[in-house]
Amino acid sequence: MTAYEIAKNEYAALGVDTESAIEKLKNITVSVHCWQGDDVTGFDSKEALSGGIQTTGNYPGKATTPEQLMADIDKAFSLIPGKKKLNLHASYAIFEDGEFADRDALKPSHFSKWVEFAKARNMGIDFNPTLFSHPMVKDNLTLSSPDENVRKFWIEHCRRCVEISEYFANETGIPCVMNIWIPDGYKDIPADRLAPRKRFKESLDAILDMPYDKSKVYVTLESKVFGIGLEAYTVGSAEFALSYADYKGITPLMDNGHYHPTEMVSDKISSMLLFHDKIALHITRPMRWDSDHVVLFDDETKEIAKEIVRNDALDRVFIATDYFDASINRISAWITGVRNVKKALLFALLEPNAKMQALQEENAMTELMVLQEEMKTAPFGAVWNEYLRRENTSVSYIDEIKKYEKEVLVNR
Repeated sequence: MTAYEIAKNEYAALGVDTESAIEKLKNITVSVHCWQGDDVTGFDSKEALSGGIQTTGNYPGKATTPEQLMADIDKAFSLIPGKKKLNLHASYAIFEDGEFADRDALKPSHFSKWVEFAKARNMGIDFNPTLFSHPMVKDNLTLSSPDENVRKFWIEHCRRCVEISEYFANETGIPCVMNIWIPDGYKDIPADRLAPRKRFKESLDAILDMPYDKSKVYVTLESKVFGIGLEAYTVGSAEFALSYADYKGITPLMDNGHYHPTEMVSDKISSMLLFHDKIALHITRPMRWDSDHVVLFDDETKEIAKEIVRNDALDRVFIATDYFDASINRISAWITGVRNVKKALLFALLEPNAKMQALQEENAMTELMVLQEEMKTAPFGAVWNEYLRRENTSVSYIDEIKKYEKEVLVNR
């Protein structure tokens, strides 16, 4: 009897069908961020990272061209099982023959190479306006700036991004999630918290007044508690983003690194699902602050996955990753983090959720605690390895990564 067959029987004794869990996992799409491969540099600007964003480390082999980044994505995706989407920032526009367009003049044609890339791999594309690392970020302000010219520039940028997002959806046949996040805020205590938020609201209104197909483009709004140089106040707070999403009928996005250290996004998911048809997540790993470490198979990642699964919300939650580590092999960072999101989802699918919920309803809390603890030592690893086998993906990937590093990365 194989390790998987033994595990299958043990889970069956606990009321869990491993075959059903594996089949469900096969159909869960995770949107993978492109910016792990080049430290959030992009191709449209020589500006240093700014807007509360910082990448640390100088591991060799960073992608510096579209061709290199696409090759690295291919290598990473070959070692990540299951369905994937590609998540792009607007700063990854690809210009040819000496052409250049500033961010307020971007066109779908500037992303045609990415569409070709995605279509050849049968995957969709998600998108993000890039409101950082640009000369028009004035005094750490964009859509909330008191300078009307600054606001107009970024409003037009976001409107172009809505158009590009619909282009992605039309070309790939898969809806595009377009996420708006701004770095706006102040380093020290502001005298007026209301005016910047009022301007931000008006800017968002101007962006979303343009016509677009809401069945193809899901506009999301992402909040943040603080950033480097923006420690005292951020315009796009959690309360603002959630209120605006409700007011305008768009999708709220939660990044689990964008809250106070003791806040848990896993605890917020059930509340959000009660009031929103769909929600979106950026899964990362904050360490003391929004430091975007590689996602691990840790408690909060597992709890996030459990909340999605136990609330039958796999078709209501857009799951994406968002982290960037330049201190280790970047391909490994991609693979490890996204695999751990998939691991957490499988772990959640392998719980007897109906039984545990019934125990809670009966106030059988002793029995619930015992069962929850038993699940922690169930033979999860054997089921995960079986899933990898069926996806034709190797369990260990370090040798393949080091080979690619030796043959490709160190020669850049």
